Amino acid sequence: MSKKILLKDIHCLQTSFDKPSLSGADLLIEDGKVKKIYKEGNAKVDSDVRIINCSNHVVIPGMVNTHHHFYQTLTRNLPAVQNAELFDWLVYLYDIWKHIDEEAVYTSSCLAIGELLKTGCTTSTDHHYLYPRGFKGDLMGLQFEASDRLGMRFSPTRGSMSLSKKDGGLPPDSVVQTTDEILEDSERCIKQYHQEGGDAMHKIVLAPCSPFSVTKDLMKESCNLARKYGARIHTHLCETYDEADFCNQMYGCRPVELMKECDMVGNDVFFAHGIHFNDNELQYLQETGCHIAHCPSSNMRLGSGICRVKDMKELGINVGIAVDGSASNDSSDMLGELRNALLLQRVKYGAAAVTASDIFTMGTLGGAKMLGFDQVGILEEGWQADIAIFDVSTLPYAGSHSDSTASLLFCGTNHNTAYTIVNGKVVVDDGNLVGYDENELAKKGREVSENLLKRAGVIR
Repeated sequence: MSKKILLKDIHCLQTSFDKPSLSGADLLIEDGKVKKIYKEGNAKVDSDVRIINCSNHVVIPGMVNTHHHFYQTLTRNLPAVQNAELFDWLVYLYDIWKHIDEEAVYTSSCLAIGELLKTGCTTSTDHHYLYPRGFKGDLMGLQFEASDRLGMRFSPTRGSMSLSKKDGGLPPDSVVQTTDEILEDSERCIKQYHQEGGDAMHKIVLAPCSPFSVTKDLMKESCNLARKYGARIHTHLCETYDEADFCNQMYGCRPVELMKECDMVGNDVFFAHGIHFNDNELQYLQETGCHIAHCPSSNMRLGSGICRVKDMKELGINVGIAVDGSASNDSSDMLGELRNALLLQRVKYGAAAVTASDIFTMGTLGGAKMLGFDQVGILEEGWQADIAIFDVSTLPYAGSHSDSTASLLFCGTNHNTAYTIVNGKVVVDDGNLVGYDENELAKKGREVSENLLKRAGVIR
């Protein structure tokens, strides 16, 4: 049973982003949920309740990250691909990533989850699609071990690649699997880890990596398997013009038409990036209920383009926000990702393109809807107590309190929370991770990264 917690005298409580904020309210957490909101404050509680003074803080629903590659935290900022576009970037990095082992998966997962929690993200997915030959142990199990240690609500994807260089794809032979291997392990992961319900701590998504790294047969069979068990479906789509060219050459159609042929469309499907959809494709995505995980920092970093989020919003397509891989971002800064999403739309569409409330809704409720968590994304009585708490009394926020919630996007130089709460448990306490000593984790991350780069011959 979770300890009771009272958030006391909250400077700015934003229960959802379609409602005015509350000032001076108290919020009581019990058994992992929001037990009661005292709009006028003055809550009377028992002595066993932990009280957190929030008189200088903005309290918002925890954010939801809808696309990531945790293992890439070990290969950030490599000089050889600092200026590369997606396909060249991938080809270079595949030859490093093929050396990933069990320690690398666990440590990189802890690094990414730690960064996410410290920047206000309480629920995340991860798209792991590399299964190097010789990898021993349960890869998904290692990721869940990391998420449980740090306290993240976690819905990773059992990703996959089946189309190697010799078959016309991009990845080397040593990191792809056969369709049978992939489907057998995907079913095992669902049976072992997938939890039903909108308040689950563990879910599994099935995620063939991309049109240029899997076969049509695998896409079709993965969709069938996911739907058999009520799991979500995910892939990269329309990230670059190169992808559209590849699909036309390989399959004789554009990427969205390929998804249609594979039955990889519907309200249980979410696509990462979605930059290069045309008008007819956007209309089709709206009609079929597909979701889009928008990755602004990665799209800027790789020069891939600007997702048409404003157009998607006007059509009623559900959009979530994602930090994407830490080798194409190169961080897991969730609040910073929301800021970039706000600003990038304004570059394309003008200053009134999207509001702070629009972006916060995408980054919370939009993401929760995408991943299938229907009790996450707002702070109302009976909903999950997944909460991000930011101190706005510091120098960078001075003069911004006319709209303290929006100040988190428009102002600030440090995107870290004072407290992060997941499922009613404090996982970032007074700015520090609870589940892993941060200095120890950073040191471990450096060591594991160095070992990986040595195995790949990048450094000596």
